[in-house]
Amino acid sequence: MLTCQQTPTQHNHEELTNNAAIQGLICFSHLRWHFVYQRPQHLMQRASRQWPVYFWEEPVDDQQEELRIRQVGPAIFVLCPHIAASRTAEERNALQREWLSEWLTKAGMSRYIAWYYSPMMLGFSDRLTPVLTVYDCMDELTGFLGAHAGLAAIERALIRRADLLFTGGYSLFESKKHLHQHARLFPSAIDYEHFAQARQALPEPADQAGITGPKIGFCGVIDERFDCALVAELARSRPEWQFIFLGPVVKIDPASLPAGPNLHYLGMKAYSDLPAYMSNWQVAILPFALNEATRFISPTKTPEYLAAGLPVVSTPIHDVIQAYADWDCVQIKPDAAGFNVAIQTALSQPSFPCREQLDNWLKANSWDATWTCMKGLMVKHLHKPEADQVINQTENGMV
Repeated sequence: MLTCQQTPTQHNHEELTNNAAIQGLICFSHLRWHFVYQRPQHLMQRASRQWPVYFWEEPVDDQQEELRIRQVGPAIFVLCPHIAASRTAEERNALQREWLSEWLTKAGMSRYIAWYYSPMMLGFSDRLTPVLTVYDCMDELTGFLGAHAGLAAIERALIRRADLLFTGGYSLFESKKHLHQHARLFPSAIDYEHFAQARQALPEPADQAGITGPKIGFCGVIDERFDCALVAELARSRPEWQFIFLGPVVKIDPASLPAGPNLHYLGMKAYSDLPAYMSNWQVAILPFALNEATRFISPTKTPEYLAAGLPVVSTPIHDVIQAYADWDCVQIKPDAAGFNVAIQTALSQPSFPCREQLDNWLKANSWDATWTCMKGLMVKHLHKPEADQVINQTENGMV
């Protein structure tokens, strides 16, 4: 059953000149559109300037079984299956396969791009015949808490089907590049102008305004990657520092998080509000545990913190070291003692080092530049004769 707030329609875009035959892009995502605003939203917003984007989310448990469609942007539609919790995995796939087929027929979609973040969604979309399939691998999902036992095999099947494989970080690229001849690295990028607003004296949000003392901030999903022991020890050792955590708590018990008078969990915030919070921080941190879930991550918050004018202290995450170890404004420390010294040093610095050089680097690594390069590879692949659809492997590497 299909329900929608607005029926999907074909859109005319000025930039569609060379791609008018493409009717839309279907994005299969394990992250919801209105979850933390990150890589999928950044890229799909930009993709919608070329083609209408249809963002297929994971099912919501609901006895009233139907596919609900709502418009969230000028050319962006979210498709969310509502399925009874009692359904088996096979039944869920069967329902979604049926709804997907019905929706494609109703919308008149025959020439479209399939873009995947979730390999698991291949379970119901495996019969699609898109003109182009892209797998944008932003995380090593097999290392995450609660990962499906068969996820690795399903991902390999998706990679075999994909025309293009994009990876969201250096570690991911190194681990996946041998699996696909069209693998390409696109590390975390930055919406520079948005976060640079934090360098101004912005009014402090009400839930943070009453917290006095040096503010040390973190913004992101709080899950099994969060180093509770490090944070607890750091907060105990420096009671005069205030630790601010923005973001949802998922997959772990909130009661397991360290607690104390200088630890403040303020919940998930709108993307538009983040600069106001960061404007009133003195230091930003990446307190990630070193485990299977963090082995391949490339934190998007690192360049966002830097654009906001904040010095950063991080645990030794491989991709943070790879991209930022040479910058004085990013300190890599393995434990609470190291964090203590690095934060104290940052608080005592009168000015942010390497400002002009760093800003030039951040501006060059924008989401706009990333999407332009991705789009170019997609169009190049679409327009090549089938016998010659090869992107020279020497192009593989960092944007």
